[in-house]
Amino acid sequence: MKTLLLSTATAIAALGVAFAFAPRNDVRTEVTISAPPAKVWSVLTDAAGYREWNPFLVDMKGTPAVGETLENTMKPEGGSAMTFRPTVLVADKDREFRWLGRLVFPRIFDGEHYFLLQETAGGTRLVHGETFRGILLWVIGTDRFRADFERMNAALKARVEGANLAAK
Repeated sequence: MKTLLLSTATAIAALGVAFAFAPRNDVRTEVTISAPPAKVWSVLTDAAGYREWNPFLVDMKGTPAVGETLENTMKPEGGSAMTFRPTVLVADKDREFRWLGRLVFPRIFDGEHYFLLQETAGGTRLVHGETFRGILLWVIGTDRFRADFERMNAALKARVEGANLAAK
């Protein structure tokens, strides 16, 4: 009995240390879009429109407002579609859209996805990325998402700039 208690306590302590020191990884991409932040924002926050243009986040349901839960379906290149339900952390019109998704509970596999819109002389500089945290990062490589983010950036740019051409 004493051995079982000691083994259990050791396992719990080891798990606690693993969670406390869970790794973190950032994937960050950028694209310049020839349109003002308001136009980029309108496409980014039009959940129903994602299935029309987005090759990575192929579907989004919900309201992009702080505290709301979205239902996003992502399809990484060469992978299977997966639906997750992140919580919107920031919805600062024309500036920042950010959500947090997690697998089961904190520090298993968390992803804080973000879009930062910065006005430039020629339009909008979009910084699109995600900060990953959790114990699964010891076995999952997150840099593989960079190509998917870049595909999404290119599609967003084409969608927004195409809308600009159609409006002229």
